[in-house]
Amino acid sequence: MTDQTELKTIGLTPAIYCADQALFHVTRGVPLGDALSMASDFLFLAKTLTEDAAYARDSDRHAWAAHYLTSMSKALVDDAVKVLTRDRAFVPVSKRAGAKAEG
Repeated sequence: MTDQTELKTIGLTPAIYCADQALFHVTRGVPLGDALSMASDFLFLAKTLTEDAAYARDSDRHAWAAHYLTSMSKALVDDAVKVLTRDRAFVPVSKRAGAKAEG
């Protein structure tokens, strides 16, 4: 099993699309702890902006900012999940079923 401190993003996850093309991707090689911490910060800011958007009727800028922050957060979390589950992707289904039965 891989040491958790060595886990880094794999950089395969797009964040925001423009005309059906990925405009941004998660950068490869960022420690997962740092990436997930950034996702948490983005989600906190998005939450705050959506609260502001609920009260600001004159503009939708808060909602759009929250939209982009949540898109980036999702990409970071999705990339981390790919890293954390990639070892399981190579384990035969019968071994996974046996492990679930034992656990």
